[in-house]
Amino acid sequence: MKTESRSSGDLLYRFREFIKTENLFGANDHLLLAVSGGVDSMVLCRLCFEAGYAFSIAHCNFQLRGAESDADELLVKETAANYTVDFHTKNFDTRAYKIDNKLGTQEAARNLRYEWFNQVIETIKKEKSASRVLLLTAHHASDQAETVLFNLMRGTGLRGLAGIASKRDSIRRPLLFASKEALKNFAEENNIAYRDDASNAGTDYSRNYIRNELLPAAEKIFPEVSKNISNSSERFKDAAILYTEILELKIKKLVEKRGQELLIPVLKLQKMPAGKTILHEILQPCNFSSAQEKGIWDLLNAPSGKYINSSSHRVLRDRKWLIISPLETQEQEVILIEDVSRTIDFKGGQIFFKETHQPVTIEKDPSKAFLDKDKIELPLLLRKWKQGDYFYPLGMNKKKKLSRFFIDQKISLVEKEKTWVLESGKKIIWIAGHRIDDRFKVTDSTKNVLVLSLSPE
Repeated sequence: MKTESRSSGDLLYRFREFIKTENLFGANDHLLLAVSGGVDSMVLCRLCFEAGYAFSIAHCNFQLRGAESDADELLVKETAANYTVDFHTKNFDTRAYKIDNKLGTQEAARNLRYEWFNQVIETIKKEKSASRVLLLTAHHASDQAETVLFNLMRGTGLRGLAGIASKRDSIRRPLLFASKEALKNFAEENNIAYRDDASNAGTDYSRNYIRNELLPAAEKIFPEVSKNISNSSERFKDAAILYTEILELKIKKLVEKRGQELLIPVLKLQKMPAGKTILHEILQPCNFSSAQEKGIWDLLNAPSGKYINSSSHRVLRDRKWLIISPLETQEQEVILIEDVSRTIDFKGGQIFFKETHQPVTIEKDPSKAFLDKDKIELPLLLRKWKQGDYFYPLGMNKKKKLSRFFIDQKISLVEKEKTWVLESGKKIIWIAGHRIDDRFKVTDSTKNVLVLSLSPE
């Protein structure tokens, strides 16, 4: 093995110091190195070897470049043999996976490799009885600069500007301190063989465009732009920690939770400093686009009943609130009830049945229904309400559509979507949790009473 030059020794020293400073891993950990055959991962192998860490090598052949992909695999296999470490490899039909899952090439490859890496980690734990196995990737300072720029252009906010974390779950990235140039110099000085991926030279992918067009142009004006951006990402990371702490306090004071719903008082949000940013963070897990977020802010001045949907959530302007709720999934539309002596479980909660006799004290509780049992035909049908439904509200001798009833009762869109009705003989006898039908009420002539109690989910 070639004697270390001054710069080689410096990189190895910085490698060890970065691992120590970031507390990435220790001598007792077993490391699984993700090695593509490119200069970054091949240098990572040498550094781990010279630093004396126990490691295995994993290589993914995505079969996207024909013979070139096979040559990558062969080089990595030979490297593992030279270091006398275990070699794990797998061939993926990336194109088929990409088409089947409607993904881009890079996203498909990322999903495939990380799922397989996790499987390899579990195998190593069993075979080597290792208490901790960590996955190492060769992301470096230049990758960090690309990521920060990429996230800035996508508009991911402060957390995105923090870039790539040095550790997350079982993943470690011990080369984030080093530039691409430093890694290439180390490889040349130590005669480390590596292969160039021709796809990295193209501008087909967003990241490649940043790598091959934007950063080189910026380096003509700011020669150390990648290093500066990478250093800034560290400060952004600290700022993100402080930002998150303050944000959590603000959201806790602002948002009221009601089951799966989040209620935000409109006036309070409008008066709150940085209200748009706070709303953005609340909406982050809900799959709304940037354009939709602007529309959601506009809902603050919209009339009650206006809403915006994402693929998973809805934001509704309901009088003085913005209500964020998950969209209802499809569920059983009709539940047949042939026995009124048992409890019925359904999506909206539970309904308890009890038979009794007159006289009975009728409670003014919308979660309970007191009905004349002798007027009821079995089986009963429990279902979601639908447009066109009508009933005779208690105390009225004229029918009313449910849609009109909900408006009169000022029931929100979210509540309406969760409303179930109980039918007998094709007649609605109870709007569960709201009102019974006047035709089935208990009167002086009633002998047998059926009491229904709703326990919401």
